[in-house]
Amino acid sequence: MRLSAFSTPGRFWRGNLHTHSNLSDGALPPEEVCRRYRAEGYDFMALTDHFVGCFGYPVADTVPFRAEGFTTLIGAELHSGPMSNGELWHILAVGLPPDFAPGNAPDFRVQPGMETGPEIAARAVAAGAFVAIAHPQWSGLTLADARSLTAAHAVEVYNHGCAMGCDRPDGFSIADLLLTEGRDLSLIATDDAHFSEPDHFGGWVMVKATENTPEALLAALKSGQFYSSQGPELRDVVVEGNRVIVESSAVVSVIVQGAGTGAKAVHGQSMTRAEVPLERLGASPWLRVTVIDAAGRRAWSNPVRR
Repeated sequence: MRLSAFSTPGRFWRGNLHTHSNLSDGALPPEEVCRRYRAEGYDFMALTDHFVGCFGYPVADTVPFRAEGFTTLIGAELHSGPMSNGELWHILAVGLPPDFAPGNAPDFRVQPGMETGPEIAARAVAAGAFVAIAHPQWSGLTLADARSLTAAHAVEVYNHGCAMGCDRPDGFSIADLLLTEGRDLSLIATDDAHFSEPDHFGGWVMVKATENTPEALLAALKSGQFYSSQGPELRDVVVEGNRVIVESSAVVSVIVQGAGTGAKAVHGQSMTRAEVPLERLGASPWLRVTVIDAAGRRAWSNPVRR
């Protein structure tokens, strides 16, 4: 069984799904943010400013900044709540219609009668968006919180801005627990760039699609036809019998993870192909792959059900 990102037609397109501009709390105007991502070789990006009233509930129009070889997805970071810790939810929504209706979130404080996080996420999915639970570790998200957001397509498992700004970049613990409970979720790496610190060009998705258009990219995201990376390339992941065969750019570690303590790593030098036995994963109903290069940069596959 070959993971869908490596078996479907098309090619991989590099993109960032979480970015801010001066329409909310970012340092740069939308045009300059888009220019920088295009100059860095990205094929696409989503500008996802904070969807709260103090910023005018922005859904940034980045259509004018599209160019040959570079496209944009329309999105926002939605806020409503509260979560268990009393703070507002942070929910990434990519592929929103420009007229997505605001909730009752005049600022980042909880308001009486406001939508719950699960309600605004479900509304975004119904409007056509790809929805992800943003930076679980940074948000202080509990497993009960995560369970309640049933409309989400994905979990943000690496957030570069959170890595650089507070050393809380992780979402794997929440994602793995939800997977073990039977949720079908994909895993995204993002920048969450504000350009006020070195929070950019550190984590991205590689989306497999036949063309670099908003429609094709969004469909591929919803189908899980992508992997995430800080630098290494994943070229193939095949589950064959009781082993996983991984092809990649040169790496020093290939790790397969499953439920609970289930995991197995293979280490070496300049490996471009590795076979990882699955005995240590036991009866795990799912697995995912991590590769690590000599500089410590990682790439992550989406999970696959066994």
